Amino acid sequence: MHPSESTGTVLVPVAFNGTGHRSWRSSILRALSVENKVRFITGKYNKPNAREATYDQWARCDDMVTSWILNSLLKDLADILQYVNDAKELWQELEDRYDQTNGEKLYQLQKEINDLNQVTLDITGYYTKIKKLWEELNTLNAHAQCGCQCTCGAKAYMHKAEQDRRLIQFLMGFNEVYTVVRGSILMMNPLPSIAHAFSILIEEEKHREVRPRNCLVMESTSLNVNGPGNNKFRTNYTPQGNTAG
Repeated sequence: MHPSESTGTVLVPVAFNGTGHRSWRSSILRALSVENKVRFITGKYNKPNAREATYDQWARCDDMVTSWILNSLLKDLADILQYVNDAKELWQELEDRYDQTNGEKLYQLQKEINDLNQVTLDITGYYTKIKKLWEELNTLNAHAQCGCQCTCGAKAYMHKAEQDRRLIQFLMGFNEVYTVVRGSILMMNPLPSIAHAFSILIEEEKHREVRPRNCLVMESTSLNVNGPGNNKFRTNYTPQGNTAG
């Protein structure tokens, strides 16, 4: 153990509340990897016999890792899992409870993606939200991803087709004010990456933020020229009763 490590350490900024297990799991594994402690939850650092010289050192490290994981759970969940024997058992308990890839989870996640619209979000907020959902879907479907070496180009073609599908899904959620720029993006051949489309839309959003201020300046200038203080301002209106003799 490093002297700076303590049982009060929190591995992730947001405590796990029972949902979004895959993304939380990835964050925990990354943090434990940095601390060189992943093997305590995978079982590769096997528990030594109590008579071995390394037992006390192992027990301290294992208790540390257990505390870190418990600190990364909401209090209600942490209280339920407080009495596990070691970090491996705690991790396995979390895996058994929440890491269940099933049709219902896939349905709920895909429905959330399909129902997502920009509405009041700015472009960055909308992009961040849909990208997070896509990443969670990727994690959920990790078992279906092919790791084979492809030489015929089919894998790259399938990846491009999936990226194009997601691009269209991304564009469909935008408010109507972006209809023109959306059409321009869809006219590109080949279709751009989602990141490229995002940069184009950000530029359009910035232009839209500038335009209203320019319009206000023009209207203000117009009022100053034609306002009541200008003696050259005329009207054909003649008050009733004030007729020419």
